[in-house]
Amino acid sequence: MNTRVLRIELRRSVAPWAGALVLTSALAFLYLLDAAWWRGTTAWTAQWTSLAMWTRSLLFYLWPLAVGLGALQGLRDHRSTMPELLTTTPRPARHRAAATAGATAITLTSAFALLVLVGGVQVLARTGYTHLGWLPISLVGALFLVAGALLGMGAGRALPSVLTPPALAMGAFVFTALMHMSLGRTVTTTAEGVQSTEPRRISLLSPAVEEVRSALLTLSAPVHAGQTVWLLGMAATGFALLIAATRRARLIALTPVLAGAAIALLVLPSDPRRMYVVDEAAAEPVCDGPVCVTTTHRTRLADLAGPGKEALRLLHGALGDRAPVSVRENSAVLPDGAVPRWSGETVLFDFDDDTVAAAKGGELTRALIAEAMVPGCTPVGWSSWGTEDFARAVAVGWVLGEPGPLPATESADLRREAEAETRPVWKELQALPRAEQLSRINAMRAAALSCEGDAFEALSGGASR
Repeated sequence: MNTRVLRIELRRSVAPWAGALVLTSALAFLYLLDAAWWRGTTAWTAQWTSLAMWTRSLLFYLWPLAVGLGALQGLRDHRSTMPELLTTTPRPARHRAAATAGATAITLTSAFALLVLVGGVQVLARTGYTHLGWLPISLVGALFLVAGALLGMGAGRALPSVLTPPALAMGAFVFTALMHMSLGRTVTTTAEGVQSTEPRRISLLSPAVEEVRSALLTLSAPVHAGQTVWLLGMAATGFALLIAATRRARLIALTPVLAGAAIALLVLPSDPRRMYVVDEAAAEPVCDGPVCVTTTHRTRLADLAGPGKEALRLLHGALGDRAPVSVRENSAVLPDGAVPRWSGETVLFDFDDDTVAAAKGGELTRALIAEAMVPGCTPVGWSSWGTEDFARAVAVGWVLGEPGPLPATESADLRREAEAETRPVWKELQALPRAEQLSRINAMRAAALSCEGDAFEALSGGASR
């Protein structure tokens, strides 16, 4: 295939329109909807891995679109009523197929690359952690678009009907939906009786990925390898269908995609914890004395170090030998529904936690004290407001010597509710001898750190449940 033929294909095929549609629809989806990809440390323009994962998640609908547009391209010869004429020309069918497939592959790859570039420019301005670990995620994403379009082109050539493109697009969309719903997920129950779902191995045949829950999570190498095998088989089947002239040849052309799926299922991990893994390099701690953050967020260490050290000083003055001795960003990523367990020696925090995210300077010191006293036992992926927050407000007031709202309770209604619940307990606690105060605080922390009791009830003098 020479460049002249390629230029002709780019002018006369739907390939440029396919690339333009993929790029514009993806950007419109990202910029017109105010959703999770704009928030917190996992925003699509915050970190390189988050950028790659969020753009891959758009393949939930971009991949079916590529399959449908590929099928439309595959109908070109049939619409022009010239298949018999083309078969009489001396030029091999694989040359004509390569020109059409090459034009489509170039435009779709360019469109996806431009999408990543738009986000990448913004990531460069916002992060100090640059790495190449995100690149395989995006490369496989581009390969999904190309392989899907080739499969659509081959199917359109083999089934020349006006209904083929919409049917294939809808079928591809249903496939991606099922892989992230009933067929591709397993319902599990945690040790605490909380139900959640986990991805199955077969769900990795889908182009989309799970919603980004942490900037430290990435796809493992076996996932990239298995998906690449599956996509190469899909692309080979699409190309074989493009050049197949008989029914027998078309049936044989299905072999690569079936073999690719079988091999991919052998390579892809079956354990969800081996599908989405913590990037060890990104999670490596960067410290200023006893205050540490992950390498991903090392630019935020300067703002955290002062308040973190002050929080440790105040905690030591209030708790004595039982006080934590370090402040660290939490790099553990638990599955949805899991109940966390905490350490009394380390203050673990998350930059996406509402209490920490809303705080600066002195407020950040108060927020870190709150994390040390009552870190929270809400299952991962859930949200709550209640007795834990009341215990946290009283405990922070006890350490600082004066009550006050936490940064996460700036809402007037929440402040009033917290005031009504915590004021009587605060007054009762202050009226007790120092030894009894410390006893209740220790009982509250024991319940809060183990997640096996009611911290507010222990603080109020009742037995923990």
